[in-house]
Amino acid sequence: MARSRIRPEPPRIPDPDLPLEFSSAMLHRSGETSEARIDLDPGTTDAAHTRISESLVAAASVQTLDLTGAILTDVVLDAVSTAELIAREGTWRTVVVRGGRIGTLDLSRARCDGLVLDGVRIDYLTAGGATLRDVEVTGCRIGTLDLPGARVERMRFAETSVDEMDVREWQAGDVDLRGADVLSFTDVRMLRGVTLTADQATSHALALAASLGIDVRTDA
Repeated sequence: MARSRIRPEPPRIPDPDLPLEFSSAMLHRSGETSEARIDLDPGTTDAAHTRISESLVAAASVQTLDLTGAILTDVVLDAVSTAELIAREGTWRTVVVRGGRIGTLDLSRARCDGLVLDGVRIDYLTAGGATLRDVEVTGCRIGTLDLPGARVERMRFAETSVDEMDVREWQAGDVDLRGADVLSFTDVRMLRGVTLTADQATSHALALAASLGIDVRTDA
């Protein structure tokens, strides 16, 4: 007899494969960096279309980090604070973003396979049209989380708060929101198949009723 599938299926994320010793490196556009400890310029770093593998991005406070179209494999961003982290149309495989504060994290049309956001404060995270597989969000504070048109598989939240979550026209499978305190959803009808706690379902019941055309009144 076939074993029944556990739902929601948890993310499958290996630890980044990092070397015991790092060389020192800086990033530049269309470059290639491997097995390095990367120091960022405090201003703007243009690393669009670069390749980074088995590397650590050291703690820093910077204005802008541009990773548009970049390919990251086995990379840790450790306590990086930036007004903008632009990673549109990039590819991230086994990437950990740990600590720090990010004003805008732009993952529009990106592909992420194995992404951990750990203890990060993000004012605005947009991943419209992105493909997000095996994502773990733990101990984060997110202002707005925009996922319109995204394809999301095996995403789990723990001890995380989100002010607003835009899930219009997304495709979601095995999304576990039980560890997320979400104040509002732009379209609660798109939560079909998502896992919530009973308390979460109750707190969003009025919004769900309104989306279904149900007139809920407190007067007799």
